[in-house]
Amino acid sequence: MQDGLMTSLPAPGVAAAATSPWHRLRSALLNGSAPALPTLCALAGTLLLFVLFLLVQGKPAGEACLLIFQGAFGTLFAWQNTLQRAAPLLLTALCVALPARVGLIVIGGEGALALGGLAAAVMPQLLPALPSLVMLAAMALAAMLAGGLWIALCGGLRQWRGVNETISSQLLSYLAVAVFKHLVEGPLRDPASLNKPSTLPLPDPYLVGSLPGLEVHWGLAWGALACVAAWVFLRHSVPGFAMGVVGGNVRTARLVGLPVNRLILTACALGGAAAGLAGMFEVSAVQGSATSALLAGYGFSGILVAFAARQNPLAIIVCALVIGGVEASGSLLQRRLDLPDATTLVLQGLLFCNLLAWEAITGRLSALKLRWQQQAQVIPAKEAGHA
Repeated sequence: MQDGLMTSLPAPGVAAAATSPWHRLRSALLNGSAPALPTLCALAGTLLLFVLFLLVQGKPAGEACLLIFQGAFGTLFAWQNTLQRAAPLLLTALCVALPARVGLIVIGGEGALALGGLAAAVMPQLLPALPSLVMLAAMALAAMLAGGLWIALCGGLRQWRGVNETISSQLLSYLAVAVFKHLVEGPLRDPASLNKPSTLPLPDPYLVGSLPGLEVHWGLAWGALACVAAWVFLRHSVPGFAMGVVGGNVRTARLVGLPVNRLILTACALGGAAAGLAGMFEVSAVQGSATSALLAGYGFSGILVAFAARQNPLAIIVCALVIGGVEASGSLLQRRLDLPDATTLVLQGLLFCNLLAWEAITGRLSALKLRWQQQAQVIPAKEAGHA
């Protein structure tokens, strides 16, 4: 009996090696990098398909890839252009990542951004003669309220009417854009805007300035801060943990007494508020008024950023920089290689398809691994029963 017990125990040297600092560091690195492997594989597949796409057209694929890098990160001007484009993506990606925590796939960030920008643009008309900081805070609050309520409506339709949130968020986004265009080109139109309808321009005190030493507005800093705050909230707070339980299994969450409806509405409202805040910064820092230029597709690009980051708020910061750099390099490809500016949209589309493909593959592999583990546990149990 003692001999059997002794043979079942690991040798002291093996135990020490398993608990050594190098072993712990290697395990931490492997566990930390594992979630990023599907995204890295998707990037590699996207690059391969994009090279083939260029070669079919007779374009120099290597030079095109180098130009994309130069247009995104090659110079200080390129960096500033990338950061400028990444600023709204940080917030619109949260509009997808936060509802995903409770198991919802919401893709209506474009509508929340449009309504948030419109709400921010009309605040100086509703509350004139306020101090600049107070007015900017009121504009941000109005934008977040408009975007939050719009996306919360998707969660409400899902919980109380059983409407698929992906479909409802997309349809509500179309409706929000239609309302935006109607109000900007109709009741809220500035009479002085002839060829390009817009609301009344914001007074100079109500415009958001640039970060010190950069030609990038403060929306970038607030977006990064929102991503960090979202990560802390989801990972280190009781409501964030409860949202993870809801996203894992709604039935289990109800059995343990969690307020499922309230948590889902909260996650959707927070995501919509982030997209609405992005609209506020686009109006007050870039456009100067609510105009159709606000509808630049940042809400749809945020979907790609969130999927590439695998719904991780901290990874959103990195992925937003990459996608923002790809968008910023379109003009350089057009000038140097005579490629359409929409070539970068093709690249983004290929990335999105690869992300979905690798998500499906990893899901199948996880299910297969779980089945093998269950079979490995059943076979010894049967052998022990026969014995």
